[in-house]
Amino acid sequence: MLFSILTIFPDFFSSPLQEGIVRRALGEGKIEVGIHNIRDYALDRHRMTDDRPFGGGEGMVMKPEPLAACVRAAVRPDCSRRVILLSPKGERFSQAQAERLAGYEQLLLICGRYEGVDERFRERYVDEELSIGDYILTGGELAALVVIDAVCRLLPGVLGCEDSAANDSFSRGLLKHAQYTRPRVFEEMAVPEVLLSGDHAAIDRHRLVESVRLTLARRPELLASVRFSPVEEKILRREGLYDRIEAVVKAERVQGDAG
Repeated sequence: MLFSILTIFPDFFSSPLQEGIVRRALGEGKIEVGIHNIRDYALDRHRMTDDRPFGGGEGMVMKPEPLAACVRAAVRPDCSRRVILLSPKGERFSQAQAERLAGYEQLLLICGRYEGVDERFRERYVDEELSIGDYILTGGELAALVVIDAVCRLLPGVLGCEDSAANDSFSRGLLKHAQYTRPRVFEEMAVPEVLLSGDHAAIDRHRLVESVRLTLARRPELLASVRFSPVEEKILRREGLYDRIEAVVKAERVQGDAG
């Protein structure tokens, strides 16, 4: 996959892309990253990429001409792609979004700045807007790195363990169960005995129950989208959790209908 980053701060990415999974994926040729400086496509000698908004108001707005020229230059012909504007007005980025985007051959990530981009550019060139959360950053560069990291790890061969991505938090709507490693006892706190039993079926049951308990405690709204198998439902009923799940889901639906 090719990640094409459109930014006015290209040096921002020099260090983050040289660490961890992304660096390994780059080194092994599993992904490519192209960084495009929007200023290179400005029309004046001062390389201006922003201007004051028509109608007045605070701040500056990114100009459409440099953005459009940069997108045209970054597009790789004859491949499936999405042009994405990182913006606080965008749809909330999620694991499901990452899985969807992992199916494309090229993602063009436009790092918005200032008060936003000219609406005419957005209408003509942008396929979708994404936000990584309900807060304001100084620009889309950090958001672009989040998208790259989340999508990259879903690509074939990127992770050392192919099951890791499938078992992560949010992959099926549940938060991941607690994890333990050596030593068996740390400051008088022991690892749960079931994890030392070697009984893989018992371990799976334990982890399912712990995932559900954790999700109920911290992100109960996620449970509305989770589908449990008959075997899982039986386990959760035995633990007294299934009624709690049904109550949460019902409350979420009532709240949604009221909204």
